[in-house]
Amino acid sequence: MISILSKLFIKNKEDMSENKIRSAYGTLCCVVGIFLNLVLFGIKYFAGVISHSIAITADAFNNLSDAGSTVITLAGLRLAEKKPDKDHPFGHGRVEYLSGLAVSVIIILVGIELFGSSVDKIINPTAVDTSIAAIVILVASILIKGYMFLYNRKVGKKINSAGMKATALDCIGDAVATFVVLVSTVISYFTELKIDGWCGILVSLFIVYAGIRSVKETVNPLLGMPPEKEFIEEVEKIVLSYDKIIGIHDLIVHDYGPGRVVVSLHAEVGGNENIYTLHDIIDNAEHKLSEELGCMAVIHMDPIETDNAVTSKVRDDVAEAVKILGENVTIHDFRMVPGDSHTNLIFDVVVPHEIKLSDGEIKDRVRGIVSEKFRYCNAVVNIDRPFV
Repeated sequence: MISILSKLFIKNKEDMSENKIRSAYGTLCCVVGIFLNLVLFGIKYFAGVISHSIAITADAFNNLSDAGSTVITLAGLRLAEKKPDKDHPFGHGRVEYLSGLAVSVIIILVGIELFGSSVDKIINPTAVDTSIAAIVILVASILIKGYMFLYNRKVGKKINSAGMKATALDCIGDAVATFVVLVSTVISYFTELKIDGWCGILVSLFIVYAGIRSVKETVNPLLGMPPEKEFIEEVEKIVLSYDKIIGIHDLIVHDYGPGRVVVSLHAEVGGNENIYTLHDIIDNAEHKLSEELGCMAVIHMDPIETDNAVTSKVRDDVAEAVKILGENVTIHDFRMVPGDSHTNLIFDVVVPHEIKLSDGEIKDRVRGIVSEKFRYCNAVVNIDRPFV
């Protein structure tokens, strides 16, 4: 259905920007999701009322909260399209994350309310008048949620939307919750066991869990989280494809919302190369990153000695020696400054976050390693922590 609707309503794709295509697909999926969730709420609520089942009613309100959540997601999607202005020079992309956070809070509140209703049903049990119609409705609901999972996952991959992918997982969760209700309904149909309230509690707890998980997924980008490994590898591949660029470090990725990413990094280049040639190469690398990854790129040039065999040998030895702190410890910006009484080895050490030593402790360890391995050498060290 989504494929047919996209052909009908998303036309002239070749004339649309990537962000507009992304918005169009997101809007279409949100509208379809709102419609299907409202349909599911209506038929489940009807089934819950006629059967006096709190579990079915709880599941119905779960679908209603999904519809309301999708409305907020749609509003966030449209607000995020707003162009940058003087107050928000990086655009409004993070509105999507804020709308997602609001949705998550709503989901948790619905789950808590349904938990209270389920406890009341356990304390004051009433007979559940289960019918074949209610069972058919629940089976149909599971199938619809399965379809919603498939199209949300497909479109989420197509437009690379974390929100759509999360919605797909939420649909699977909803299908599982409805399956629990179905089991309860079938048991009530064939036996006199009063487990409706207990199943309502299971559904409400599942809803609360989904809300908490959603909070984490929306708060993490707001706080700042590392980019996906594939994105980092693409950045490295593009930048290092230029012969004059020897290596990169201090890679930082700033996420201002979907489609609004700023990349900054340091590129190591030969210190004896022509500065104008290097500047042109750096410009080309920035443009290529922007075109292929849809980001804003800023590259800082770091000149290093490439024609001094002694410096290269000492740099390699130091890089190997500091690995005693951890296999993933690396160095960059290495320089040797000879003096009358000693030589200063000046460099940055990149220390992974899992190494819990303080910066002062790491500096002392590195100075000890250098003084032990290299006579008359003193380490002047700066500590970096990776951002990717």
